[in-house]
Amino acid sequence: MITITIFQNHDQITGFRCLGHSGYADAGSDIICAGVSALVINTINAIDTFTDSVYRIDTEEESGLIDFELEKEAGHDTLLLLRSMVLGLQGIQNDYGNEFIILNFKEV
Repeated sequence: MITITIFQNHDQITGFRCLGHSGYADAGSDIICAGVSALVINTINAIDTFTDSVYRIDTEEESGLIDFELEKEAGHDTLLLLRSMVLGLQGIQNDYGNEFIILNFKEV
C-alpha cells in the first residue's frame, strides 16, 4: 500500500511524504504506482523548474520513500502545483480505493 501524508499549516501545504508500493500489480505493470510516481515526481520537477521555492528532499527507491519539505512558506505557484498533485492523488484514491493508496493530512 502507498501511504501519502500531506503536511499542512492551516491551508498552506508545507510538504509531503510518500511511502510504499501499492501492490496492485507486478512491478512494471502497476498502474497505481505509475500514476502516483508520475504525479509526485512531476510536481517536484515543476516546483524546481518553474518556481524559486527552496526545499529538502529525501528518497529511497526500495521502500518507495519520497520525503519533500519546503524550507519556507509556499508561494502561489508552488501551492498551486502541490494542490494539483493532491487533487490527482485523491482521484486515484477515489478510483482504486484505500486498499492500495491512503492519503492523510497532518497539521504541523
